[in-house]
Amino acid sequence: MRFKRILLKLSGEALMGEQQFGIDPEQLTSYAQQIKDVVSLGVEVGIVIGGGNIYRGLQGAGKGMDRVQGDYMGMLATAINSMALQGELEKMGLNVKLLSSLTLKPMAEPMSRKIAVDYLKEGKVVIIAGGTGNPFFTTDSASALRGVEIQADVMLKGTRVDGVYTADPEKDPTATKFSELSFDEAYEKNLKIMDLTAFTLCKENNLPIYVFDMNTPGNLLKVVKGEHIGTLIQ
Repeated sequence: MRFKRILLKLSGEALMGEQQFGIDPEQLTSYAQQIKDVVSLGVEVGIVIGGGNIYRGLQGAGKGMDRVQGDYMGMLATAINSMALQGELEKMGLNVKLLSSLTLKPMAEPMSRKIAVDYLKEGKVVIIAGGTGNPFFTTDSASALRGVEIQADVMLKGTRVDGVYTADPEKDPTATKFSELSFDEAYEKNLKIMDLTAFTLCKENNLPIYVFDMNTPGNLLKVVKGEHIGTLIQ
């Protein structure tokens, strides 16, 4: 087993599947099944999921919405996605605990590093909603923060692209994929892997980032077992 404890960062937009917004039930089930497969191996799984399929604070700010208000709306969107994923995992028989940086009683417990780590050690899946609990921070930053807090071996950034490329492979057919990068190389090449706050937090706390295609069933299991199918930044 390559990784014993992971922080899985999932994109809210990816939950849309082929829809224009909201949650695609088939995509949700696919993600839950992949998570169940790695939990069955004894991997400790913490999860942070974005809310872009419901609301993005920055987009709202661009259209005149107050940035702080918009960011809190985005944090609530992450809670909706987190509850959906929790429900799907529980249907599959997993023991899942939902923590939140925002007060969301009775749906979620307050986020606490000690409680999160204790649950992970007990074999429970821990989903952490509500971002950092503060405006002006992205879900990437929340993922980096939670990954460092729970002392994860790696942050697995599940996307619809199979790694980091020299350019956007969906727009540039000549783009080539990196197998491995240092944090400094990624910064110097101005590669848009995560926002700078999140990236710096990972670098300063020696939390590797692994970018891979989560939308292909079975890929999460391959990554955890050590198959090199994405891009490692460390």
